[in-house]
Amino acid sequence: MINRVVIVAFTALLMFVCVPGKGAASDKSDVKAAIDHAVAAFNRGDMKTWVAACASPASIIDDFPPHEWQGPTACADWASAFAAYSKKSGITAGTVTLGTPWHIVVTGARAYVVCPVTFTYKQNGRPMKESGSVFTLALMKAAAGWAIAGWAWAQH
Repeated sequence: MINRVVIVAFTALLMFVCVPGKGAASDKSDVKAAIDHAVAAFNRGDMKTWVAACASPASIIDDFPPHEWQGPTACADWASAFAAYSKKSGITAGTVTLGTPWHIVVTGARAYVVCPVTFTYKQNGRPMKESGSVFTLALMKAAAGWAIAGWAWAQH
């Protein structure tokens, strides 16, 4: 009888200890999927979906002027600035390719992700490639899923 109680207690303890780990793995996959979804939208030129992937408010740092955007419309403001900068610079057909993330850290309803990236585009019709850049994102879990609360882009 005592062995049965010990086995049941030990099994319950293992379930309690192991289940959160599986949730963390699932959260990491969900975070990565949210980023992949947003990047796929950007690559299709679907800025409406790209902007919808953002939380409100958000904070952004990027390598083109004015370099920093904050607040409830930060992602839409960034998209407008990116369109204007691209037009002025003759940039078309921009595509982001994410490398394998260096970090995906999920802490409750917040996540931190760092990815190597390559940005390919045409500038005045000439193919261009920026390799070795870094895309760092912070996400928050909302009722609808993971949303990008901020990002920083560092060109290499």
